[in-house]
Amino acid sequence: MKVFERLESEVRAYCRTWPVVFKSARNAVMFDEEGGRYVDFFAGAGVLNFGHNDPKMKEALIAYLQSDGVSHSLDMSTTAKRRFLERFNDVILGPRGMRYKMQFTGPTGTNAVEAALKLARKITGRQRVVAFTDGFHGMTLGALALTGNGLHRAAAGVALEHVIRVPFDGYLGRGVDTLEPLRRQLEDPSSGVLPPAAFVLETIQAEGGVNIARAEWLQSVQALAHQHGSLFIVDDIQVGCGRTGTYFSFEDLGIEPDVVCLAKGIGGYGLPMAMLLVKPEHDAWKPGEHTGTFRGQDLSFVAGTEALSYFEDTRFAESVKAKGARIRERLVRMLDAHGDRAIELRGRGMIYGIDTHSPDKAKAVSAAAFERGLIIATCGPSGRVVKVMPPLTTEDAVLDEGLDLLAGAFESAGGK
Repeated sequence: MKVFERLESEVRAYCRTWPVVFKSARNAVMFDEEGGRYVDFFAGAGVLNFGHNDPKMKEALIAYLQSDGVSHSLDMSTTAKRRFLERFNDVILGPRGMRYKMQFTGPTGTNAVEAALKLARKITGRQRVVAFTDGFHGMTLGALALTGNGLHRAAAGVALEHVIRVPFDGYLGRGVDTLEPLRRQLEDPSSGVLPPAAFVLETIQAEGGVNIARAEWLQSVQALAHQHGSLFIVDDIQVGCGRTGTYFSFEDLGIEPDVVCLAKGIGGYGLPMAMLLVKPEHDAWKPGEHTGTFRGQDLSFVAGTEALSYFEDTRFAESVKAKGARIRERLVRMLDAHGDRAIELRGRGMIYGIDTHSPDKAKAVSAAAFERGLIIATCGPSGRVVKVMPPLTTEDAVLDEGLDLLAGAFESAGGK
């Protein structure tokens, strides 16, 4: 570990939570240099939806490399990109009756959010956008302006402007219409509040604490956006690509975003890729108006194309829902046994948040889990929520093992 301490920036964070040197990994299990074994309930913050070193993706990548396939192409046309475009359209968009153009941005989620913001402002000629409490959208300045986390915002060094902050669903209590104040302001020409370029939200705020919006609230946001000529943008970067038991988190919620931001799991193998889905009528870019050196990630196209095979029929989605039900049942039993009635459980599909309402408690649970061989992170305000997010491909036996380890960690941290 001394090499990392001596040569790498102090900004590193996860390595302080899990202070070992990892060497290898298979699906939902990681191994360190000393032979230590860890069940992974972190999944690369949602990047590794299909686990570590998926065999079919690995095989496809090796074959592509051995054939001298193009590895970097900016936005030039390549065989790897063509196959991904066709497969995404045939497997994901077509069966769902969705009409979107695909735009590849820089390789991270924040790049996708920045492109979406720029496009919305270009189309509407407006500057301000609506974002929501506890949202997380990235670390570059435009996306960071949308993000609520105080620690991250404080590091910007400049003013983070042009955002109207609105309470997310549930922030003011269950069933409260958090949109009503903004709705009245936008309808009042003397309020001083002008219509925004866009409304940007996550249907499930993963980093914000696994806060889940109701379908009717999301429908109200979309209706309000369209009433005032604003784009409705869904950031599906962490909870898309199958995480909720459907490919998109919003499929059964009665909404149809103007723009969808995707990244993380879309690269399949853990390779970097980010993409916007843009309704054709909003594809207003001039050639070269928005660029990015690494928007042509052909290895990501190869692995991402292979990942789409999981969604050719309903079996994989059904398995995610079944595993999600298994997780919920075990967590409910665990929390009942723990006996702390203040702890809240929130989740859908294979993402769950255990809100301890205590950053110290959540940190103690994460540390105790690591000591037992479980990688699990915290999220939410001041890190008070333990986030359960294993790879979607986790075997049932490994899933049960990880849940057993988590139960032991909660028992160990009971008095902390």
